[in-house]
Amino acid sequence: MRRSLFRHRPTVDILPSPNIWYYPAAYELENRAQDVDGEIWRVLGEECEWAGLDVLDVGCGDGFHLPRFAGSARSVVGVEPHPPLVHRARERVAGLTGVRVLHGAAQRLPLADASVDLVHARTAYFFGPGCEPGLREAERVLRPGGVLVIVDLDVTHEPYGNWMRADLPDYDPPGVERFFAEEGFGCRRVETRWAFDDAAGAEQVLKIEFSPAVAAKATAEVLRRNASGGAVTFPVGYRVHVRRKPTGLVVPGHSVSSSAGSGSSSPSTP
Repeated sequence: MRRSLFRHRPTVDILPSPNIWYYPAAYELENRAQDVDGEIWRVLGEECEWAGLDVLDVGCGDGFHLPRFAGSARSVVGVEPHPPLVHRARERVAGLTGVRVLHGAAQRLPLADASVDLVHARTAYFFGPGCEPGLREAERVLRPGGVLVIVDLDVTHEPYGNWMRADLPDYDPPGVERFFAEEGFGCRRVETRWAFDDAAGAEQVLKIEFSPAVAAKATAEVLRRNASGGAVTFPVGYRVHVRRKPTGLVVPGHSVSSSAGSGSSSPSTP
């Protein structure tokens, strides 16, 4: 999971992701292993069916999810701050119509006001308190009635949550959930299944997600769960936070207004 990508702090603009920025090939393996039963996609479709809509994927990485949206969306834009990943994403979507990949950050989206219907962010930037600039930007680029969907790990769900908490002892799952609730989001918990062809693939991914000690512990637990050998699977929980932009009166603290400091338009770039 890209748990530090885009994380906003007063003195830090963009923090490197500890995994995909340095290990894109292993992260491709991880992307292919995640949610093999499509549970997250099912929930996304229930919350905002994007067929015929304009979609923005914030923190798109190397563009893994862009073709899925492009299958039915009117247009798709991926925004990513790391130039090598921008290049990889553009290569991935080359030949797809209506798909662009732009270099940019969540707190400075290179899109015009009210230009998209769905803003999707999956395990990138939006991790709780500190992401308010990105929330304001997402609200700015959404049309009235548009939806912001943030997919994040459920750190209370085992066993993955236990491994994450071991590496992130200061992370406060209830506090993060309160933050999103106070920002006007609903939350749906989703249990998914990660699946690898073999133990070596699972170990490779766990090594880019966790510290060496935690990765070794996680690998041992996974192997015990899959003692018969062959394909390796384990459950991973997610939270899907959903907020719809009002279509009527401006709601203080929710819809974009001049007081939110985001009333100016950012031009779209090719």
